[in-house]
Amino acid sequence: METVMNIPAQTEFRNHTLIVTVSSDDGRPVLDRRAYESLARTFHEAAVDDEIRVVVLRGLAGCFCLGGDFSEFLDATKHQRLIAAVTDMFRTLATFPKPVLACVDGDAVGVGCTILFHCDMVIASDESTFRVPFVDFGLVPDAATSILAPRKLGYAGAFRFFCLGDTLRAEDAKALGLVTEIVAGGSVEEAVLGRARQLAKKPVAALLQTRDLLRGDTGVLCDRIDQEISLFQQALQDDVTLKRLQRIARLAA
Repeated sequence: METVMNIPAQTEFRNHTLIVTVSSDDGRPVLDRRAYESLARTFHEAAVDDEIRVVVLRGLAGCFCLGGDFSEFLDATKHQRLIAAVTDMFRTLATFPKPVLACVDGDAVGVGCTILFHCDMVIASDESTFRVPFVDFGLVPDAATSILAPRKLGYAGAFRFFCLGDTLRAEDAKALGLVTEIVAGGSVEEAVLGRARQLAKKPVAALLQTRDLLRGDTGVLCDRIDQEISLFQQALQDDVTLKRLQRIARLAA
């Protein structure tokens, strides 16, 4: 049995469960290049650590994740390293061999929402919301959600969610299939950790083999991640898209 990996500051380890906080190093509820690199490194290490049987993704108090760091989108000198970090993180997540649960309490926007499509269970508070405004920004979805979203939500549900960019309440997200369980008036994290404990007690080989069979060919997802990232990168070189992103960034400031 292997030793548990060195636990970074934004993670905890309990009862064979690694709890990972989705945020930037400076405590913002966004994913910047360093956060993508940190997540990829954490998942790489967790994949080969026998002590870790389940991973839980959680956000900061009252907010799961508000998406990517706009300042990096607008700085062309950062694009190459950003694209490499994003690609590595999503490929690692798509091929991760162990159960991943999401603890959502608050807003899940953009990449903070698409990351949920890779989770085996998404447990959310009744106050949580979900939005993917990529098209509004002049961008395409990421994380192979152009495959995963129609699988999970159906084509019509995925089209409405991504192309209209509507905000889904927790009840609507559950009805579509994005959210597995809703916790009302209680601790979402407690509920998620309860599910994680259940999974961690299962026979390991049977659990991982069953999950692998259910998920199917992850190579297809990795190919789509590369295709989406290429289109995303092209969009960041388009003057009209950049002006739109600059306008949105000013409004958000």
